[in-house]
Amino acid sequence: MSQAWDNAGMAEVTVMELRNHPGDVLDRVAAGERLTVTRGGRPVAELRPLPTVALRSTELLGRWRRVPAVDSASLRTDLDAAFDRRM
Repeated sequence: MSQAWDNAGMAEVTVMELRNHPGDVLDRVAAGERLTVTRGGRPVAELRPLPTVALRSTELLGRWRRVPAVDSASLRTDLDAAFDRRM
């Protein structure tokens, strides 16, 4: 049985790597990477992050309302102190 497998641009991880370092592999997936799992050099599975749940507009507005106001003069002073003005 032959099946086309489109894993172009996807990193590969072997079954042995998955077995020996599952936390590292899952950390990569959680960070957004899609991985093809291979056994004997052949792709057998794909690991991908789950879709994120979209926030409702009311939740986004509630979060926005809790963001503290920015004092632009203080921000400028802080930035000037942190960076070389000659840049």
